[in-house]
Formats: sequence, C-alpha cells, structure tokens
Amino acid sequence: MDLLLEKIVGWLWGLPLIFTVLFVALYFTVGSKVFQILHLPHIFKATFGKVFSKGERERSKSEKGILTPFQAVSTAIGGSVGVGNIGGVATAIAVGGPGAVFWMWLTALFSMMTKMVEVTLAVHYRSTDEKGDPYGGPTYYMQKGLGEERNFKFWWIPAFLFGFGIFSTFFITLQNYTVAEAIDSSFGFGLIPSSMIYVIGIYLIILGGIKRIGETAAKLIPAMCLFYLVAGLYIIFSNAGDILPVFGLIFDSAFNGMAAVGGFTGAAVAQVIQMGVARAVYSNEAGWGTSPMIHSTAKTDHPVKQGMWGAAEVFIDTIVICSVTAFTIIITGMWSSGLDGASLTLAAFEEGIGETGRYIITISVFLFGLTTTTGWYTYYEILLRQVFGKPEQASLKGKVLRFFQLVYPLPGLLLVIYAVYYELPGKYVWYFADITTAIPTFINLVVLLFLSKRFFELLRDYKARELGVGIPDPNFKVFYEDRKK
Repeated sequence: MDLLLEKIVGWLWGLPLIFTVLFVALYFTVGSKVFQILHLPHIFKATFGKVFSKGERERSKSEKGILTPFQAVSTAIGGSVGVGNIGGVATAIAVGGPGAVFWMWLTALFSMMTKMVEVTLAVHYRSTDEKGDPYGGPTYYMQKGLGEERNFKFWWIPAFLFGFGIFSTFFITLQNYTVAEAIDSSFGFGLIPSSMIYVIGIYLIILGGIKRIGETAAKLIPAMCLFYLVAGLYIIFSNAGDILPVFGLIFDSAFNGMAAVGGFTGAAVAQVIQMGVARAVYSNEAGWGTSPMIHSTAKTDHPVKQGMWGAAEVFIDTIVICSVTAFTIIITGMWSSGLDGASLTLAAFEEGIGETGRYIITISVFLFGLTTTTGWYTYYEILLRQVFGKPEQASLKGKVLRFFQLVYPLPGLLLVIYAVYYELPGKYVWYFADITTAIPTFINLVVLLFLSKRFFELLRDYKARELGVGIPDPNFKVFYEDRKK
C-alpha cells in the first residue's frame, strides 16, 4: 500500500506537473514584466493598505458582491492557511529534508503571479444569480472563456474533470484528521471525540452560508495568524545564532539532497524538489483553482484589484507563515526526529517553548483547520451553483445546497473513524491529498495559458488606470457580462 501510493504520487507530481506549475508561473511572471516583484509595494498598498480606509468601505457598499475584498481574502487565506502550513510543511521537511523549503519559496515567489491570474479571470468571467449575487471560478472561465469566446464545444470536459478533482477532496479530506490528531496529542481526548468537536465547530459556521463564513474568517484569520507567528518567531530568535546555519542547510540540501540523519531516511534532489513544489501548491493553492471561487464573490470595480489580493495571499501564506513553521522545525532540530505532519510541528514548538508551545499549536491547528474547512465549503457551493444555475432550477438548487450543508462535515469524521479502527498512518492521508490536488491543478494551469491574452489585456488596463502606465481606454469593459451587453 505504502509503495503503491508513493508511486502514484510520484507519477502525478513527477516532472510533467512540476514543469507545468513552474512554467506557467514563469510565463505570467515574464509576460507581466515581473509585476509581482517590481510592484510588490503597490500590491500591499492596494490590498491590506486599504482595509481600514473609510473611502474604500463606502465605495464597496455600492458595488456588486457578497463579501468585501478583505472578507474574501480572509476566507481564501482561511482556505489555504491551515493544516498545509502546519502539517504540510512538516511533512515536506520530514520526507524531502530542509531543502524542500527552498523549492517552496521559489514556487511561491513565482506563483504569486499564477494566483493573481486565476483570481483576476474568476472575477472577470463571473456570473450573477437570480438574487444578483456574483459567483465565479475555473469552471466559469472555462465555460465563458473557452466555450463562448473561443467556441470550444468541449469546454465541459476540462470543467468536469476539474470539478471531479475538487469534489474528490470532499471524500478525502485531511483537515479533520490533522485537527483531531493535534487535539488528541495534546489533551488525550481520543481521535474520534476530538473529530466530533471539530465537526460541531464547522456546523456552527457553514449553516450561516457564505456571508457568515466570510465574516467569521475576517475576524479569526488576522488574530490567529498573529498568534501563530509571534510564537514561532519567539522560538526562532531565541536561537538567533542558528539562523544562518539553517539557511545554509536549506540551500545546500536543496541542490545536493540530504543524507540519512537520525530518524530522517534521506532524500534525493528529485524528491526534495517534488516535496517543495507539491507542498507549496497545497499550502497556498496557487494554480489549484480553489480560492478564485471565493474571490469571485468580492465587491470590486476591477478584476485585477482582487487579483492582487490573490498575490498577497500567496506571499503571506508561504513566504511568511510557512517559513516560520519551517524554521521552527529545523532550528529546534526536530526535523530529523522521524516524526511527520502536525505531530512534528507540535514537537518542535514544545521543544522551543515547553508544554505551552504544544497548546499554542493545538489551538492554531484547530482554528486554522476550522477556517480551511469552512473556506473550502464555499468552493463546493459555488461549483454546485453552476451545475444548478438555470433559473428554472432555483428551487432544486436551494434543496441541494441545504442537503450539502448537512452532510459536508461527515466524510472527515468517517475518515478519522476509519483511521482509528484500521490504524491508517498519517502519511497515507497526505498521499491521498497529493493525488486529489494534482488533477485539478494541471487542468486549471493549462486553461490559464489559453486565457492569458485576456489577463494581459486586463492588466494593461489596470496599469493605465491606476499606475499611469499607458493610456486608459474609456471603452474597455473589465467584466465579461458588460462585454456581452
């Protein structure tokens, strides 16, 4: 079983997909003239810099959308900043060694542009339902960008495969397992009771719909990220003398692989790269096509404005939060302990600040997992809304969505029960996660290339309007629905 799953993951996350992830990121980075790096100050000024702007709040009230831009990015960050940052980074280091961190950084730096592209296109091609609320995402820009604009009659094939890949995570989900593992490890409640506590928390949020999910995320995400970062930075700077050696270890093993040390079995360079790229995508979801679905519901007057929130999201997720996790694990020496997943991160924080560290991570895992699971609920709902998007299906759509709300948390609980009774190792769950990530990611990345012309048009328009680069075209329509009119 172990060997079979490892081979499947190795094939799916082999050279073809790794090349595609990096090629698409580099393609849009070069095509945008390194926008995400040269204009990084503008990106943060235009996103987080306007969160508390009264003028921005007043302007957004008159715009079409369900969530404010900050609520949308908080939900999206909640969907990506989670167990991938705590358990995923730990697994990448446990399997690929410290060098995997370098490849996570590199992938994230260029993938900021990938996330910006998919969010921009999701907002541009979004549709409005019978209530006037907008929804969008990869399946929407496949239908409109490929189907309607390019007259590709078989657009539904990649859309179906993408949706199938995303919905497979409904059955194979690791958030519940990772959270239950952390709670049980710290408090000894047992995996199943811990899982049930988590399920109750999910119901309390998702039964209020997408708007409640966004409001909850906007309150929880900033506080829990700060809480986690402060604890991690305390451990890192308490061992300030080891910071440079850690950098040296990361860069050396990124290109030379890592020999067996303690409980670490060693890793070749190919495995180091594979782990770094796969975990970067799983952590920040750039190219996966997931968070663009929630971004598409945001109140904004230009798709690129929301796209920049996507770029900032990747930076915060991987360059900041994942780095703190990675440095904490490496600087405490726990990376070679033989542990993996959330257990490794728990052990590292406990090593760094004693038993208090274990409780900090347990609380963080619970909150991160909760916002991840509820954030992902929005992705499924948006896909279902497209499937039942015809006006005459409005009543049926309401019933389907209500039923889905009621059953949504249950597969995670069932996976925990299965893991307990059949003693399923935690790494198997991560193997399943890699499999369900690969399929929609590959499809979405290829579609982004086909729609690149539209993105570059939108980016040129934004730069002309907001950055004074070029001459604005007053007749250019930034939303697809306005173009059709």
